[in-house]
Amino acid sequence: MGIEEIKEFVFKITVLGNSAVGKTSLINQYIEQSFKEDYKPTLGANIIRKDVFIDEINAKCRLILWDLAGQEKYNVIRSMYFQGCVGALLVYDVTRHNTFSDIQDRWLKDFKKYVKKEGTYVLIGNKADLEDHRAVSKEEGEQLANSIEASDFIETSAKLNQNVDLAFKKLVHQILRNHGEEI
Repeated sequence: MGIEEIKEFVFKITVLGNSAVGKTSLINQYIEQSFKEDYKPTLGANIIRKDVFIDEINAKCRLILWDLAGQEKYNVIRSMYFQGCVGALLVYDVTRHNTFSDIQDRWLKDFKKYVKKEGTYVLIGNKADLEDHRAVSKEEGEQLANSIEASDFIETSAKLNQNVDLAFKKLVHQILRNHGEEI
Protein backbone atom coordinates (compact mmCIF):
# COMPACT_ATOMS: atom_id res chain seq x y z
CA MET A 1 0.00 0.00 0.00
CA GLY A 2 1.53 3.30 -1.13
CA ILE A 3 1.81 6.46 0.87
CA GLU A 4 -0.63 9.10 -0.30
CA GLU A 5 1.15 12.08 -1.80
CA ILE A 6 0.89 15.35 0.08
CA LYS A 7 -0.79 18.08 -1.96
CA GLU A 8 0.75 21.53 -1.76
CA PHE A 9 -0.94 24.87 -2.26
CA VAL A 10 0.12 28.50 -2.00
CA PHE A 11 -2.66 31.04 -1.40
CA LYS A 12 -2.43 34.81 -1.27
CA ILE A 13 -4.99 36.18 1.16
CA THR A 14 -5.71 39.83 1.93
CA VAL A 15 -7.06 41.15 5.21
CA LEU A 16 -9.19 44.20 4.45
CA GLY A 17 -11.00 46.83 6.49
CA ASN A 18 -10.81 50.34 7.84
CA SER A 19 -7.95 51.57 9.96
CA ALA A 20 -7.97 50.25 13.56
CA VAL A 21 -10.54 47.46 13.08
CA GLY A 22 -7.98 44.89 14.27
CA LYS A 23 -6.59 43.41 11.04
CA THR A 24 -3.01 43.26 12.30
CA SER A 25 -4.17 41.99 15.71
CA LEU A 26 -6.10 39.15 14.06
CA ILE A 27 -3.02 38.16 12.05
CA ASN A 28 -0.72 38.40 15.09
CA GLN A 29 -3.08 36.24 17.11
CA TYR A 30 -3.29 33.69 14.27
CA ILE A 31 0.47 33.55 13.64
CA GLU A 32 2.01 34.19 17.07
CA GLN A 33 -0.88 33.77 19.55
CA SER A 34 -0.11 37.28 20.78
CA PHE A 35 -2.00 40.54 21.24
CA LYS A 36 -0.53 44.02 21.66
CA GLU A 37 -2.57 46.72 23.38
CA ASP A 38 -0.78 49.64 21.68
CA TYR A 39 -2.06 50.55 18.22
CA LYS A 40 0.42 51.17 15.44
CA PRO A 41 -1.11 51.67 11.99
CA THR A 42 0.15 49.48 9.15
CA LEU A 43 2.05 51.45 6.54
CA GLY A 44 1.20 50.27 3.02
CA ALA A 45 1.13 46.50 3.49
CA ASN A 46 2.63 43.93 5.80
CA ILE A 47 3.23 40.45 4.36
CA ILE A 48 3.27 37.41 6.63
CA ARG A 49 3.63 33.72 5.81
CA LYS A 50 2.05 30.80 7.61
CA ASP A 51 2.12 27.13 6.67
CA VAL A 52 -0.91 25.09 7.70
CA PHE A 53 -1.63 21.40 7.23
CA ILE A 54 -5.14 20.35 6.24
CA ASP A 55 -5.49 16.77 7.50
CA GLU A 56 -8.83 16.16 5.79
CA ILE A 57 -7.24 16.25 2.32
CA ASN A 58 -3.58 15.58 3.22
CA ALA A 59 -2.49 19.02 2.03
CA LYS A 60 0.05 21.62 3.02
CA CYS A 61 -1.10 25.19 2.42
CA ARG A 62 1.30 28.09 2.47
CA LEU A 63 -0.70 31.19 3.27
CA ILE A 64 0.74 34.52 2.20
CA LEU A 65 -1.22 37.01 4.29
CA TRP A 66 -1.33 40.59 3.08
CA ASP A 67 -2.29 42.98 5.87
CA LEU A 68 -3.35 46.06 3.90
CA ALA A 69 -3.33 49.52 5.43
CA GLY A 70 -6.83 50.90 5.93
CA GLN A 71 -5.99 54.58 5.68
CA GLU A 72 -7.38 56.56 2.74
CA LYS A 73 -3.92 57.72 1.65
CA TYR A 74 -3.10 54.18 0.47
CA ASN A 75 -6.12 53.90 -1.88
CA VAL A 76 -4.07 54.78 -4.97
CA ILE A 77 -1.56 51.93 -4.59
CA ARG A 78 -3.88 49.34 -3.02
CA SER A 79 -4.98 47.83 -6.36
CA MET A 80 -1.55 46.29 -7.01
CA TYR A 81 -1.71 44.43 -3.70
CA PHE A 82 -4.61 42.33 -4.99
CA GLN A 83 -2.72 40.65 -7.83
CA GLY A 84 -2.89 36.86 -7.40
CA CYS A 85 -5.20 37.07 -4.39
CA VAL A 86 -7.68 34.18 -3.94
CA GLY A 87 -9.39 35.16 -0.69
CA ALA A 88 -9.97 37.86 1.88
CA LEU A 89 -11.10 38.48 5.39
CA LEU A 90 -13.36 41.56 5.33
CA VAL A 91 -13.00 42.96 8.84
CA TYR A 92 -15.10 45.55 10.66
CA ASP A 93 -15.13 46.73 14.27
CA VAL A 94 -18.43 45.85 16.03
CA THR A 95 -18.11 49.08 18.06
CA ARG A 96 -17.87 51.42 15.03
CA HIS A 97 -20.77 51.34 12.58
CA ASN A 98 -18.89 53.29 9.89
CA THR A 99 -16.38 50.43 9.59
CA PHE A 100 -19.32 48.08 8.97
CA SER A 101 -20.81 50.35 6.28
CA ASP A 102 -17.47 50.59 4.51
CA ILE A 103 -17.29 46.80 4.01
CA GLN A 104 -19.78 46.85 1.15
CA ASP A 105 -19.18 50.40 -0.10
CA ARG A 106 -15.39 50.25 -0.15
CA TRP A 107 -13.58 47.01 0.69
CA LEU A 108 -15.76 44.49 -1.12
CA LYS A 109 -15.94 46.83 -4.12
CA ASP A 110 -12.11 46.90 -4.29
CA PHE A 111 -11.87 43.13 -3.84
CA LYS A 112 -14.36 42.42 -6.63
CA LYS A 113 -12.77 45.00 -8.90
CA TYR A 114 -9.23 43.59 -8.67
CA VAL A 115 -9.64 39.88 -7.82
CA LYS A 116 -10.77 37.06 -10.13
CA LYS A 117 -14.38 35.97 -9.91
CA GLU A 118 -13.52 32.80 -7.96
CA GLY A 119 -12.04 34.84 -5.12
CA THR A 120 -13.84 34.18 -1.85
CA TYR A 121 -14.24 36.20 1.34
CA VAL A 122 -15.37 35.79 4.92
CA LEU A 123 -17.01 38.67 6.79
CA ILE A 124 -15.47 39.25 10.24
CA GLY A 125 -16.98 41.33 13.04
CA ASN A 126 -13.95 41.93 15.28
CA LYS A 127 -13.75 43.21 18.88
CA ALA A 128 -16.72 41.08 19.96
CA ASP A 129 -15.33 41.21 23.50
CA LEU A 130 -16.43 44.88 23.70
CA GLU A 131 -20.11 43.94 24.10
CA ASP A 132 -20.91 47.07 26.17
CA HIS A 133 -19.78 49.29 23.28
CA ARG A 134 -21.40 47.32 20.46
CA ALA A 135 -22.78 49.42 17.57
CA VAL A 136 -23.36 46.57 15.07
CA SER A 137 -25.54 43.63 16.08
CA LYS A 138 -24.64 40.07 15.20
CA GLU A 139 -27.89 39.93 13.17
CA GLU A 140 -26.76 42.93 11.09
CA GLY A 141 -23.48 41.14 10.41
CA GLU A 142 -25.30 37.97 9.36
CA GLN A 143 -27.63 39.97 7.08
CA LEU A 144 -24.70 41.74 5.41
CA ALA A 145 -22.83 38.45 4.96
CA ASN A 146 -25.89 37.00 3.20
CA SER A 147 -26.46 40.04 1.01
CA ILE A 148 -22.82 40.26 -0.15
CA GLU A 149 -22.64 36.47 -0.56
CA ALA A 150 -19.74 36.04 1.86
CA SER A 151 -18.76 32.40 2.24
CA ASP A 152 -19.14 32.80 6.00
CA PHE A 153 -19.67 35.28 8.85
CA ILE A 154 -17.83 35.10 12.16
CA GLU A 155 -17.50 37.41 15.12
CA THR A 156 -14.01 37.40 16.60
CA SER A 157 -11.97 38.92 19.38
CA ALA A 158 -8.31 39.20 18.52
CA LYS A 159 -7.69 40.32 22.11
CA LEU A 160 -9.22 37.19 23.67
CA ASN A 161 -8.33 34.89 20.74
CA GLN A 162 -12.00 34.05 20.13
CA ASN A 163 -12.74 32.41 16.75
CA VAL A 164 -9.50 33.73 15.20
CA ASP A 165 -8.21 30.34 14.03
CA LEU A 166 -11.73 29.40 12.95
CA ALA A 167 -12.02 32.50 10.75
CA PHE A 168 -8.82 31.69 8.84
CA LYS A 169 -9.70 27.98 8.69
CA LYS A 170 -13.12 28.68 7.16
CA LEU A 171 -11.55 30.94 4.54
CA VAL A 172 -8.86 28.40 3.63
CA HIS A 173 -11.43 25.58 3.39
CA GLN A 174 -13.58 27.65 1.03
CA ILE A 175 -10.55 28.51 -1.12
CA LEU A 176 -9.70 24.80 -1.31
CA ARG A 177 -13.29 24.00 -2.35
CA ASN A 178 -12.99 26.67 -5.06
CA HIS A 179 -9.88 24.79 -6.26
CA GLY A 180 -11.85 21.55 -6.60
CA GLU A 181 -10.94 19.94 -3.28
CA GLU A 182 -13.65 18.11 -1.35
CA ILE A 183 -13.36 19.29 2.20
